[in-house]
Amino acid sequence: MGPTMSSTPIVTAAVVIIGNEILSGRTLDANLPYLAKALNAVGVRVMEARVVADDKGAIIAAVNSCRAGYDHVFTTGGIGPTHDDITSAAIAGAFGVPLIRHPVAVELLTRHYAATDLNEARLKMADIPEGAGLIDNPVSAAPGFHIGNVWVLPGVPRILQAMVDGLAATLRGGDPVLSRTISAFTTESGIAFALADVQRQHARTEIGSYPFVRTGRFGVSLVIRSTDRAALEAATAAVAAMLRASGIEPLIDDAASNPAKQPSEA
Repeated sequence: MGPTMSSTPIVTAAVVIIGNEILSGRTLDANLPYLAKALNAVGVRVMEARVVADDKGAIIAAVNSCRAGYDHVFTTGGIGPTHDDITSAAIAGAFGVPLIRHPVAVELLTRHYAATDLNEARLKMADIPEGAGLIDNPVSAAPGFHIGNVWVLPGVPRILQAMVDGLAATLRGGDPVLSRTISAFTTESGIAFALADVQRQHARTEIGSYPFVRTGRFGVSLVIRSTDRAALEAATAAVAAMLRASGIEPLIDDAASNPAKQPSEA
């Protein structure tokens, strides 16, 4: 699924961010940047992100759409103990399976909470779609889960991050996407045609253009991405040569200017 920039297909993912608090603006999402970076490091490229409300039908529709179009789907939020935490029930609905109280999840929660603190609300976090596997939670015990190609994670950033760190290496991935960045004090319109020509000649790379203002001067950061290291280096050199031919001095990132350093993972 998804595009390729090398002989190895890119393994793709979508992220479904669940929560009324995100849509209302009360909470800023911190999970998508962390997920995207961690997944790219193991060769899984996030191609789409959606934000949906705490609504069972909306969650089911988003998950079913994404799991049909991408290799992996990651959901964040909605698996806590309160009445509006409905993600687990929605995932069960998406797969057409019942929601069950998972005995291993119950055991994990029992070990974590004192007997007087393990109430029915907290036991709700042990309700998992039938057939799902658990994702370890080293912070607060309540597990996430995976079923099919869908990975269900909490919305609390520090807990999600700990869980992602544990599961990322287990994912089937392709080649990580590497990147170089070249900045220049110019405008996008001033180099648009020349840059498009470079892109056409280096089809195994993707070149993005991002304007900035620095010390009162307008500039553009050109980010070159590829899963193929040789193609990346060739395109980087071509972009720098294009700028110089236009009378613009390129400001190349450390990795690009020092061959001993490795390209960063985009």
